[in-house]
Amino acid sequence: MTITLDARALLIERVEQGLADGSLAIGEAVRRLRTEVTGLHQSQFAKMCKISVRTLVHIEHGEGNQTLKSLNAVFRPFGLQMGVVKVRREWDD
Repeated sequence: MTITLDARALLIERVEQGLADGSLAIGEAVRRLRTEVTGLHQSQFAKMCKISVRTLVHIEHGEGNQTLKSLNAVFRPFGLQMGVVKVRREWDD
């Protein structure tokens, strides 16, 4: 799978925005980044991130209680990391 640098950057930006606005779950974001940006299978991507395939599967399915270290490991190849974002509440208007 060949993807241009511009297309890669746009995909990453869209995933990042989806995470920030809450329209995209962490697991779905990781799966999209893995498949659409890298084109790697779970075993290849897990090896690259130095996590187990089982951990990656759990992350992608939103299962378990993942560590910050594991989550950062899967986002790092895309120049991303877990963080804190302000949640807009109804009464903040």
